[in-house]
Amino acid sequence: MFMFNTIFLQGDSSALMSMLPFILMFLVIYLFMIRPQMKRQKNEKQFQNALAKGNKVITTSGIHGKIIDIIDSDNTVLVETGAGKIKFERSAISMELSKKVLSSTEK
Repeated sequence: MFMFNTIFLQGDSSALMSMLPFILMFLVIYLFMIRPQMKRQKNEKQFQNALAKGNKVITTSGIHGKIIDIIDSDNTVLVETGAGKIKFERSAISMELSKKVLSSTEK
């Protein structure tokens, strides 16, 4: 009976040791890929919720303008540009222009 228990325990430890590289690989992927992406998405969501009328912004397509209206019902913003007024999804707003100017002058 005692010999059977030691053989069984040795089998469990070797199974655990064979799974260790996969566990470590998942941990590395989580720390270097999944976690930073989740943090980036959280920051982007906070930025989109903090948009306000009068903010000077840049869209993902590079259009500079000023937010003149925020429409919560369809999650869009109305941006005034040199060409006129354009309606964008909130997710299309890349950054606030004043934050870009501040970060480039601090360097």
